[in-house]
Amino acid sequence: MRVLIACVDVFTIARIKLTLAKEKIMHDTTDLGEDGLHLAKLYDYDIVLYDVTRSEIDGYKMLQRLRNAQVDTPILILSGLGELDQRIKFLRFGADDVLTKPFDGGELLARIQAIVRRSNGHSQSTIRTGRLVVNLNTRVVSVDDQPVKLTNREYAILELLSLRKGTTVSRESFLNQLYGGVDEPELKSMDVLICKLRKKLARATGGSHCIEAVWGRGYVLRDPTPRSGDVAQNASRDAAAARHGVGAN
Repeated sequence: MRVLIACVDVFTIARIKLTLAKEKIMHDTTDLGEDGLHLAKLYDYDIVLYDVTRSEIDGYKMLQRLRNAQVDTPILILSGLGELDQRIKFLRFGADDVLTKPFDGGELLARIQAIVRRSNGHSQSTIRTGRLVVNLNTRVVSVDDQPVKLTNREYAILELLSLRKGTTVSRESFLNQLYGGVDEPELKSMDVLICKLRKKLARATGGSHCIEAVWGRGYVLRDPTPRSGDVAQNASRDAAAARHGVGAN
């Protein structure tokens, strides 16, 4: 996950950074002037945290500018404006949620995780792909309830693939998420990392890793395709269950 923090208050920035660092979440900071607008358009952030420290009207205008610039990234407003009508207005101007200051770090993290999940079509904190389960809250990967030990970067790759399950993720997106433009290695290094991740997942599942390479584009996580024998077996079980149900009546 990668977060853009748009804030000018150094104390708020420090607090947010500390919360994100505990969860090993990558982040960039900006005041969300022209530079911030450029960053939001240029990079593939999972969420923007916009701290409204100036006037209420400036906050609404910046939201409109972001949305008019086709920035579809989820936006969480951090605001000292606690009135209900003000919070409603932020939502109507394009924000995805509003968190009133002062806020608890745990609640901030929970809001971020929930918004990012929903924006990617996931209602729960766990994403299942075949026997593989990724818990976005605890950052634990498991197969049949047995944890799979991954490095931080391997987890970040699998988390991104899981959040965008069924969608091809480019090598550039992986590098952007893992390194954020700082000391980025060559694109080929992603193939090496993903190869290692595939081997660990295949070892844990007994052969399946669910990560497909899309030639010239990147990688995609998909549910495993049932084998023909499994399909026939399931069909036989369904038929037997149906017959049993009819006989019981």
